[in-house]
Amino acid sequence: MRILIVALAVFSMASCASDSRDMPYATGISGDLYLVMDSVQWRGPLGRTIDSIFSAEMPGLPRKESIFKLRWINPRKLNYVLKRSRNLIFVMTLDKKGEGAQIVKKLFTLESIEKIKSNSTQFSMMDDNVFAKNQLIMYLFGKDEKTLLQNIRSNRGRLIDYFDQKERQRLAAALFKGGGVRGISETISKDYQCNLQVPFGFKIADKSKDFIWLRQVNPRDDKDIFIARKPYTSMDDFKKENILHFRNEICGKYLFGDPDRPDSYLTTETRPYIPITTDTVNFNGNFAMRVRGLFRSNDYLLGGPFEGFAVVDEGTRQFYYIEGFTISPRVNQREIMRELETILYSFKTSPEIP
Repeated sequence: MRILIVALAVFSMASCASDSRDMPYATGISGDLYLVMDSVQWRGPLGRTIDSIFSAEMPGLPRKESIFKLRWINPRKLNYVLKRSRNLIFVMTLDKKGEGAQIVKKLFTLESIEKIKSNSTQFSMMDDNVFAKNQLIMYLFGKDEKTLLQNIRSNRGRLIDYFDQKERQRLAAALFKGGGVRGISETISKDYQCNLQVPFGFKIADKSKDFIWLRQVNPRDDKDIFIARKPYTSMDDFKKENILHFRNEICGKYLFGDPDRPDSYLTTETRPYIPITTDTVNFNGNFAMRVRGLFRSNDYLLGGPFEGFAVVDEGTRQFYYIEGFTISPRVNQREIMRELETILYSFKTSPEIP
């Protein structure tokens, strides 16, 4: 990932931020992203490419929702209020001479511009708290549009990850501000030799020797997290079909669709219109397999999206599958799933527990 990160010592911005203590807080909601670039480039291949990356459909949701809500800002209209946005992207290439391009170009020092001309591999820099507290800014630059397009297309996943990680950090700060439900976290540490930070509002819906289900029922949504474990046997446990088999075993045994109907249970939706996706991820320094898709009840009366992680505790040789899912049919689910993902990322195996 180092190819994208350019140290401030190498590329410096012409506009210097004031003391962050004197700054207002960034505005906007989770998932909002503002793009500042020349109007001609916005309507051309560069703008369409950037828009396609950040406005791509978020995987695993029953309805189409973009990963981020991207809005374009003409550089001439970047006022004090818009500068305070929580996520900003500034885009500039040296071959464009339009008014908007020149405005963005003024954010770079003469030394930085010379380095852009001589080094085509470095095209991105991240900065925070430039115009507001808790703000993230990305600069995308190149000696010409063709070079920048090539770099962006080759690193599209990493560009998304920067803002994803920042949003998780912000959500974690808000969710765990008061320390969370320590009693539940202590139960998880004691009974399952792992740890999870649990925000206020979640309660234990069910638990057994190798399974615990946490639930937060609100007027508009039902947020759920569970932890399941079994002895680790081999890397075959990480195969997609084996993870889904384990998931369905757990769902069929513990997760009811209707508490008044003992024969109801949840299962994985395998019909092909929303495929189950898997990918390997760095999960808090551990190898993990991420699974995303849809679930439903066996009677087809309810369903929704889920995201799970399979990870091994090398010390105890336990295979953990942790998951967040939601039943919220009348609301957008992107930010609910981002919140559940944030909670899942607080998971720690036994060697990591303080």
